[in-house]
Amino acid sequence: MDNRQAIGSWLSGPRAAAEDMGVDFGYRGERLGLPQEGPGSVARMGRRFAALSIDWALCLLIAYGLLAGRDWQAMGNWPVLVLLVLSVLTVGTVGFTPGKRLVGLRVVAENGGRLGIGRVALRSVLLVLVIPALVWDRDGRGLHDRLSRAVQVRI
Repeated sequence: MDNRQAIGSWLSGPRAAAEDMGVDFGYRGERLGLPQEGPGSVARMGRRFAALSIDWALCLLIAYGLLAGRDWQAMGNWPVLVLLVLSVLTVGTVGFTPGKRLVGLRVVAENGGRLGIGRVALRSVLLVLVIPALVWDRDGRGLHDRLSRAVQVRI
């Protein structure tokens, strides 16, 4: 391999280098037995981000209107606590938050069933810590989903 090829493989990233060596990654969710497209497939990042943005806006409104006494600077960390409670209550009961429902997503266990309250609480705590949600596996699941053995799928 000459220097140009070595630099090209480095710039392309580890996935491209592994594909050049013959490793087949498949599609997102294949290892979990999920379909590639349509209902039941792994949710894409755009939809997940849109759902989180909707949920965060809702939590800001709740914290502003009910808890902070209409003072933006007095809110502090109330929106984070509201997001935690919203996530535990809604994902634990119906399987989605209001934002997820609006964009057509649902949180399910890896085997396709419902998540228990303990796994929902773990997932929600890791979500509000932010960092675990920013670390993804090759199926596109955040660390918060992976540790709670959950997956976000399209409805």
